[in-house]
Amino acid sequence: MPSRNKKSGKLFMVTMSAMLSISLAACGNENAAAPAPEDNSKIVVKYKGGEITEKEFELEQKVMQFMSPQFAQFAQMDEFKEYLAKQGAAYEYLAVDASEESREAAKKQADELVDKNKEAMGAEALEAALTAQGLTEDDLRSYMLRVMTVMEDQKNKVTDEEIKNTFDEKQEDFTVVTLRHVLIRLTDSEGKERTKEDALKLANEVKSKLDGGADFAEVAKEYSEDPGSQSNGGLYENYEVKDWVPEFKEKALSLPLNEVSEPVETEYGYHVMKVESREEMTFDKLSDERKDQIRSDLASSKVDEFMNTELDSIIESIQLPKSETPAEPSTEQENGAEQAPQADPGTSDPGAESKEPEAKEPAAEDTGK
Repeated sequence: MPSRNKKSGKLFMVTMSAMLSISLAACGNENAAAPAPEDNSKIVVKYKGGEITEKEFELEQKVMQFMSPQFAQFAQMDEFKEYLAKQGAAYEYLAVDASEESREAAKKQADELVDKNKEAMGAEALEAALTAQGLTEDDLRSYMLRVMTVMEDQKNKVTDEEIKNTFDEKQEDFTVVTLRHVLIRLTDSEGKERTKEDALKLANEVKSKLDGGADFAEVAKEYSEDPGSQSNGGLYENYEVKDWVPEFKEKALSLPLNEVSEPVETEYGYHVMKVESREEMTFDKLSDERKDQIRSDLASSKVDEFMNTELDSIIESIQLPKSETPAEPSTEQENGAEQAPQADPGTSDPGAESKEPEAKEPAAEDTGK
């Protein structure tokens, strides 16, 4: 399912929000009681009230790559490393002033999440995966607890009024839609490029069959190139429209119920759509779970705002070793980086941004949002 894939060129600004969401869906625990070995490595970041050593920064890089393997392609890029270093300073700086309530909530959440991950992966498998990356469980725990502490503290600062205002400002985005669609990509099943003309011709063939009374589900199974819905007859049931690309979202909101659309062009190709139901959401109908998600989104935005407007004023110096051979991501990877972890239109969960599974590789493949 097509979802927003911003291409602003801010290649690395995704890291904060992506890693925060991954962290909340991954694992965590309290810091280990055993004292850490002495760290005599040089200081690479100084900020008001603290510092980060080269050893600590290397650990930060390892955790980042463990949690989000797709970022490994950027690991030797100096701009990315600088952003990661600033991010680490932001976490540490904000965590210092977190309330005791936030710390306790973060610890509880971390304990629950680490148990779920051990159950899902198996304790030995988790340990082996960490060892392969030069990490220990305590390394991961320490990082995750810090991130979750910051997030919990920011969530506690979000007011009910802010949640209501956010809903009011974006009420249309909360509309819940059930629809079917057939996606004709600009590449065929063998990965060969199609011209827009050829893709549109095929989409019109789909439209003609549906107008002639063909069963939508059967046509989708035959023609659709969206792996997230093709086997399910093109069905996406009860999804909020907020994460879909503008052209798809607009049609989902405006197409008369049970009417087959003309081919809708998006960056992914052409879609032939049929909306089966559409419910406009009101604040009183919004579930507590959904309100809490808005609270989390606003908390993440507060951290992003701090990163964008205040962080530079607390950074006193950054002295990172330069990469000898900076890597350059491919065009395809760069286009997807702004909302990483994100993916093709083929997600099985298109309307739920940043819902990574609770395993080692929560974002191994683009989610299409």
